[in-house]
Amino acid sequence: MINSICVFCGSSAGSKPEYITAAEAMGRELARRGLTLVYGGGNVGTMGALARATLAAGGKVTGVIPQKLYEKVDHVELTELIVSSGMHERKARMAEASDAFIALPGGIGTFEELFEAWAWRQIGFHSKPVGLLEVAGFYAPLLGFLAHVAEEGFLRVSHLKDLVVDEDPCRLIDRLISAPPPLEPKLPERKNG
Repeated sequence: MINSICVFCGSSAGSKPEYITAAEAMGRELARRGLTLVYGGGNVGTMGALARATLAAGGKVTGVIPQKLYEKVDHVELTELIVSSGMHERKARMAEASDAFIALPGGIGTFEELFEAWAWRQIGFHSKPVGLLEVAGFYAPLLGFLAHVAEEGFLRVSHLKDLVVDEDPCRLIDRLISAPPPLEPKLPERKNG
């Protein structure tokens, strides 16, 4: 059962207005469904837009931010704000508090968080579904590259298909809720003797 979703997104607004619009739509959809948003705790870029939209629609928001960033940025008045000792603890706390993961358009931090959550599912560290909200073709080049990675034998096609991708926040959440359990973990066989 999904009660909370961790959303990875940017501390920048990006170059297209669709990115902020999509973050706000995601926030409203989470609130409409009564799902708690778990996110990086920032007040700027798509992160801030996402949190403010969720709260404005009556939703609950848990932010997790490292102490170093907490001291440097302004904050949204959240339902809950957790200040972590560093980035590793931040990601662990976000993962613990979430039942699924979604990545919106973002930068290197968003990619790092997405790939870690997806890799953890792939190797069996958790069974939480992972999705991408495709906005204005943002993830198309990455999805093409991932198809290439699979063609080159570094990613199973079945694991690539396990990443849920949709352009609509409502459909994406529906698909995460109905996602099958993870595939057999990709782990090497241990050789005896």
